Amino acid sequence: MAAALRIALAQLDPTVGDAPGNARRVIECIAAARARGAGLVVLPELVLSGYPPEDLLFHRGFRRRVEAALASVTAAATGIDVLLGYPEYADGTIYNSAAWLRDGAVLASYRKQALPNYQVFDEKRYFTAGSGPLVITAGAVPVAPLICEDVWKPGPAAAARAAGAALGVVLNASPYEQLKQRRREAELGRRARETGMPFVYVNLVGGQDELVFDGRSFVVDAAGTVVHRAPAFAESLDCLDFSDGPAGPGPAGGTLAAALDPDESVYRAIVTGVRDYVGKHDFPGVVIGLSGGIDSALVLALAVDALGAGRVHAVMLPSRYTSTMSREDAAAMAQGLGVRYSVIPIEGMFEATLAALAAEFAGRPPDSTEENIQARCRGMVLMAISNKTGLMLLTTGNKSEMAVGYATLYGDMAGGYAPIKDCSKTLVYRLARWRNARGAVIPQRVIERPPSAELRDNQLDSDSLPAYAILDPILEAFIEDDLSVDEIVAQGFERATVVRVLELVKRNEYKRRQAPPGVRVSRRAFGRDWRYPITSGYRP
Repeated sequence: MAAALRIALAQLDPTVGDAPGNARRVIECIAAARARGAGLVVLPELVLSGYPPEDLLFHRGFRRRVEAALASVTAAATGIDVLLGYPEYADGTIYNSAAWLRDGAVLASYRKQALPNYQVFDEKRYFTAGSGPLVITAGAVPVAPLICEDVWKPGPAAAARAAGAALGVVLNASPYEQLKQRRREAELGRRARETGMPFVYVNLVGGQDELVFDGRSFVVDAAGTVVHRAPAFAESLDCLDFSDGPAGPGPAGGTLAAALDPDESVYRAIVTGVRDYVGKHDFPGVVIGLSGGIDSALVLALAVDALGAGRVHAVMLPSRYTSTMSREDAAAMAQGLGVRYSVIPIEGMFEATLAALAAEFAGRPPDSTEENIQARCRGMVLMAISNKTGLMLLTTGNKSEMAVGYATLYGDMAGGYAPIKDCSKTLVYRLARWRNARGAVIPQRVIERPPSAELRDNQLDSDSLPAYAILDPILEAFIEDDLSVDEIVAQGFERATVVRVLELVKRNEYKRRQAPPGVRVSRRAFGRDWRYPITSGYRP
């Protein structure tokens, strides 16, 4: 049976704000898809502007660049239909639109109907919702474009079917979070079964600040079965034929990229986020404070996997409390990964600071102040290296620490990007074990030893915090599920522990507001989708 239409799925990694550069990438995809015999090439949501463009959308200069970029892409759209996402300025407002290009002209534009305004999405701040479907015949197939949130509700797809569509094509900028792909495929499967037509789903890939887009574009047939899936965390251009049949067009062929193990997907998401944050900012590389502990060890492995050993500088900053084990393990890991490694003791700085403050501190016993001074000495050295070399400083704090304030402002929180900011301590250990199973790079005793900040004699994290096996489930219940104290206690936790943990979360909001961005991997990360007040009379 002859193909009624060959569709190319173009999974791209655009740069927010670089409309001319994004247009050049789109034009390259158009040429490649045309060379492969495609009749229609589909590109992601807002691919010309990048996603999310945020308040750039209000800038008149940015509008002019987007409109010029669309004109250049339109001129290149010959011998093949092109469907791509862009911000459309019309009627004195802005729409999140999909332009259908044919023969060097804009044939029509579809305007996104369902504007998400939850989690990391803030589209009602920027866009006006469209109304009604658009159906265009490509080859012999009536095609309805839809945009992302449109297919998470039954209405837009049903309206497109009623208007005569036989195939839905969905443009997406759907950010990664754990298990998100399962939900995407299940939801689109429901739309297919409800409407009786197949769907093509094309997603962005790449990192944008704290968001990471995982690609994994896919196709479902009219029964809702996934018949094609593009790779995760990689650009791709896949072609799929749709053949005529008694029940309408159906996808023929297709390949299924493997579904990822949950820990692998998180690891690869962070690698993508680090790679693109460093690359899109044109940093020559990164510097990391390597302590001999699990968090900095994982960040070092992630950085090398993202950038290569030649772009990573690890620095050990020992004090009087740094154990021999930590010194040995940090050196072994740096040597094993082949990164540049420096050892810069902070003891002299620490002593000088204590001496300068001796009169002020007279009569007061040592406490966390002296611990924080060590962290700030380290932060100062690392930021000095960053300033002098242009390397960006990666911080090494995890979500458990950020939640309860077990971190030092202007110390270990200093830096430009926080790769494991949204990873609980429990997840940090899982990721370390996953990475070592693919080639041991983290010394085993780093994984096995009890965690310690090593800021005083014989210090353990458990001196200040509940065990992570208790702390992390409480934090997840509160941060990601919004459960009350009573609901968390009903899960089997002691009330006093729950109240103490939630008070720590509340009390340390001011620290999180000053933390660098980091990769979002959970349903709710500290950043775009966490907006708790700093000043609050609420008591958990």
